[in-house]
Amino acid sequence: MSCCDETTARVPDRSVSRRAMFKGAAVIASLLPMVGARRAKAQGTPVKLAYCSQLLCGVPYEVARSAGYFKQHGLDVELVYTRGGGAAMQALVGGAVDYAATALDVAIQAYAKNADIRRFVTTGRLPLFAVVTAPKSASQITSVKDLEGKTVGVSALGNADHALTLYLLKQAGADAGKVQFATMGVNLLEALRQGQIEAGLVQEPALTLLKRSGARVLVNAMDLEDANKYLGGSFEFMGVAVRTNEIARRKPEMIALGKALGDALKGLRTMSGEQLVGAFPKAMTTGLDTKEFGEILVRYRSSLYPETVKIDLNAAKRVAQSLIVSGLVKPGTDISGLHDTTIIGG
Repeated sequence: MSCCDETTARVPDRSVSRRAMFKGAAVIASLLPMVGARRAKAQGTPVKLAYCSQLLCGVPYEVARSAGYFKQHGLDVELVYTRGGGAAMQALVGGAVDYAATALDVAIQAYAKNADIRRFVTTGRLPLFAVVTAPKSASQITSVKDLEGKTVGVSALGNADHALTLYLLKQAGADAGKVQFATMGVNLLEALRQGQIEAGLVQEPALTLLKRSGARVLVNAMDLEDANKYLGGSFEFMGVAVRTNEIARRKPEMIALGKALGDALKGLRTMSGEQLVGAFPKAMTTGLDTKEFGEILVRYRSSLYPETVKIDLNAAKRVAQSLIVSGLVKPGTDISGLHDTTIIGG
């Protein structure tokens, strides 16, 4: 499972639209969590693109929709909001949508199970996690290696945060067998604040709130400087996949999709926090401190989102290695066929 799973999705209310309901009992059964979709108001080639509904993942797609980049490239894109990357990938494999935007770990695991898919563009280059201590443990735990003998909270064993932690422990020369993992879902904020666990993997805005409470950040994988230091560089993340047998007939459409998302990656770099938040359907940001969320987007956009949609194959290999280390894919798994760099270029 990815960090973009059903617990981090912010699926719009049913009132947004019901145009994403699919035919076929098998597909419907696998997509019950899907509750809505939103179509760009455009004329052009109709396209259904599913994504996991995690806000930080969705910025390039929502900007491409709201700013009219899809329209400018001749596409009428319907964004289909699913409860997590796994559901988006199921929608693609099951034929319910034309494309799926997911974290790479989701695509790798699907590909390793013989899903006939190809990734052809990227829109995210870092995982959405930070390793932080509880405020009470900040003075005792100053490095990843210090996690030996400590209790570390993760959403679940086998999830992307667990896989990332195991990879970081290996990189630090630490013995993962000496770390006690506590599975706590995604809401680790209060457990860390109260010192119920000594460290944990969190996303934003929990990271910002914990830092205010005195927590120590050991590794912020959402920061490119830390990614270079602890992960060896970018860590291929969000990107778009298509069914392999449709590439030939969809190639012009895929090129247009890549160009639109490339324009969005450039455009989001100059937008204000208010504009970035405003790119989302209001139903997705209801209940958030939108001012703070906007500030978070501005703070991280240069690190999280690449300059172009071209896939970084070295960054993809780092993700595959993290999944092997964590046991989520078998050693020797070859992912070279997963990536198609001929659409946009390698």
